[in-house]
Amino acid sequence: MIRSTLRQLAVLGFCGMLAACAVPLTYPAGPTVTTPHFLMDWFVARDGIRMTVRSWKPEGPAKAVIVALHGFNDYSNFFAEPGAWLADRGIASYAYDQRGFGDGVRIGLWAGADAYARDLADFTALVRRTHPGVPVYVLGESMGGAVALVAGAGDTGARPDADGMILAAPAVWGRAAMAWYERAALWATAHTIPTFRLTAQGLNIQPSDNIDMLRALGRDWRVIKRTRVETIYGLVELMDRALAAAPRFSDKALILYGAKDDIIPGRPTFEMVRRLPAAAKDRQTFALYDGGYHMLLRDLDAETVWRDILAWIENAQAPPAVRRGRAGGPGA
Repeated sequence: MIRSTLRQLAVLGFCGMLAACAVPLTYPAGPTVTTPHFLMDWFVARDGIRMTVRSWKPEGPAKAVIVALHGFNDYSNFFAEPGAWLADRGIASYAYDQRGFGDGVRIGLWAGADAYARDLADFTALVRRTHPGVPVYVLGESMGGAVALVAGAGDTGARPDADGMILAAPAVWGRAAMAWYERAALWATAHTIPTFRLTAQGLNIQPSDNIDMLRALGRDWRVIKRTRVETIYGLVELMDRALAAAPRFSDKALILYGAKDDIIPGRPTFEMVRRLPAAAKDRQTFALYDGGYHMLLRDLDAETVWRDILAWIENAQAPPAVRRGRAGGPGA
């Protein structure tokens, strides 16, 4: 998807060179005006911004809690099915609409890695206080995985207090893994027509084999369909930071990737895994799903992934029912 988008940007960038230069903007969090807190179905961040929260809870006490971060242009409802499935098995889950996504404010605008990491740290702290003495895990899908990776490495000064991280198809395709012309196209377009909006229409990509789910997303008004170029630029910067953060990411982690991922290429994903610190090898597991797509948590065979997540939470050393390896590389 991103590579096809960059081909569009190459054409737009050439046209934009004829126009006056512009600057891609970030719309960060404002100054602190309150203590982060929950208010009904909202997470109120320290700058007062309200973000919708969805939760899935077991009938009895939770044996563990997941904080789930959605991917790019998506929102908190991405975790509805796995959240309900896990709740039936004693795991509570919380997800919130990150800044610029879902039904909050500044929809379609990019807040920056620091703002997203700070929100994650504050939200995780609130969840931990809500469930004292219960293990808390952060699960990030795609862009959410990149936010979790950057925050977990401590690069933003806002490290979430989590017992482990689950990275599902983390977005790590930064500039270092792009061809020179892809980098040039992104820079030229973002600095000439940064507010131009792109769609995925006509791109030859398949994010999942769950066609009914994809059609439902197409009908969902909360899923962003037209993306500002400057927001794509911000996403690539986040992916840059996520790949660079890998050597400092020492959290206990489960990293999930589908061999049929059309969104995040295998090369930067495997490079990220290779960069993980050797000292954390015994705490980090990489699982490769041969039939998996980018949206692993919502594929037709998603329950296999859910079971592996549950098994890892219950016992990080239990082998999931897929080809897997330690963080040294796929199948290693």
